[in-house]
Amino acid sequence: MVTLGIETSCDETAIGIIENDKILANIVSSQIAHSKFGGVVPELAARNHIKIIMPLTKVALDVAAKDLKDIDLISVTRGPGLIGALLVGLSFSKSLAIALNKPFIGVNHLEGHIYALRLNRQTPQYPYLVLLVSGGHTELVLVKKEFVYHTLGKTTDDACGEAFDKVAKLMGLPYPGGPYIEKEAKNGRLGTVKFPVPKPKKFDFSYAGLKTAVLYYTRDNPDYNRDDVAVNFQESALEHLVQVVKRALESKKIRHLGIVGGVSANMKLREKFNRLAKLMNVKLYIPDVQHCTDNGVMIALAGAQRFKKSGPSDLTIDAVAREGLEQIASLHS
Repeated sequence: MVTLGIETSCDETAIGIIENDKILANIVSSQIAHSKFGGVVPELAARNHIKIIMPLTKVALDVAAKDLKDIDLISVTRGPGLIGALLVGLSFSKSLAIALNKPFIGVNHLEGHIYALRLNRQTPQYPYLVLLVSGGHTELVLVKKEFVYHTLGKTTDDACGEAFDKVAKLMGLPYPGGPYIEKEAKNGRLGTVKFPVPKPKKFDFSYAGLKTAVLYYTRDNPDYNRDDVAVNFQESALEHLVQVVKRALESKKIRHLGIVGGVSANMKLREKFNRLAKLMNVKLYIPDVQHCTDNGVMIALAGAQRFKKSGPSDLTIDAVAREGLEQIASLHS
């Protein structure tokens, strides 16, 4: 089965094509137009998706050496995300499905990230724990079996990636901030600045306090060393993730851990969780870097798996700004 995956939940226009589990094309266009604003402008994101979604699909088909008539299933992100951006991908996918008389399925963006774990041709054993960490989401999810999720904890304020973006903006670094913070941190001196490691209750996350601590420090120390701030902020932000995940692994007696989302591309994060996995005798799964950020192949794979279980979506389904994993599971049960 050849599946076309379309992802437009935020500022990446992404088209993926898979044949069964084999990746044929993975094309992503990131919108640099938002850099000067220090964050994503929803209306601008939607307009840019409209401009590029059709030519990007043509490029993906060329790379995959496929024609539209070869597509067996059209899979698209329906939420969560920016409504205007989601509607572009959803409307385009519905139009293709009608014109080609092909089945169509709407996919939850978070479930797509979880399926990115399979793109390395390794599947965690059930039950497994997933840390989903990105600019819009920081969640800890127990995957009991396929399509059965239990969210153990989530951020009470800023997501981890969002905190990276805001701290980068404080220091005059471009958007998206994560890669720039990571680059600056390589030359920083760990321990020269003391930032708190957040300690919320149980399995939840919180980054507002850490972000505020950086704000006060940079305000009160105008001659601060940017590299030192970057490395010590990054250390506290990532250590917070490690502490919460360690607590959950111990509590739930889980031996398989997946980490997904844009922040999982951070090399220091990978180092920390590799150490934790060895310490706790846990099998760790992290997608290749190109599959950590938003992409179409994860949406194609998640949609194909859902389609095998429950068939296509109705063409009347709408985009949703907020939708938890438990909600999407109930829609397909």
